[in-house]
Amino acid sequence: MRKVHKNPKGGLTAAGRAHYNAKGSNLKPGVKSYGSASRSDKSRWVNWATRFYSNPRGPMVKDGKPTRLALMARAWGQPVPKTREQAQAIAAKARARSQALKNSRPK
Repeated sequence: MRKVHKNPKGGLTAAGRAHYNAKGSNLKPGVKSYGSASRSDKSRWVNWATRFYSNPRGPMVKDGKPTRLALMARAWGQPVPKTREQAQAIAAKARARSQALKNSRPK
């Protein structure tokens, strides 16, 4: 992925998503506001947070700067974690929200 496709604040630019989607994917932007999101977007947020931050695959800070893994949190409306514990707290919030989504399903 070229630099023009990466948002310096975290995540991908619209051009980056278009580049990725040209290969047959359906990549969407991060869900910034969980409270006003649709049910499917809330589910996407929960899946993202659990997948990336339950057991982070890399450091949150390198050479005093946040890594792309940490910056991704900003693209999804979360504070940028500086430690592994802060990243795992985002995942814990996601697990709680997942339970709330399951409990609010229409029957």
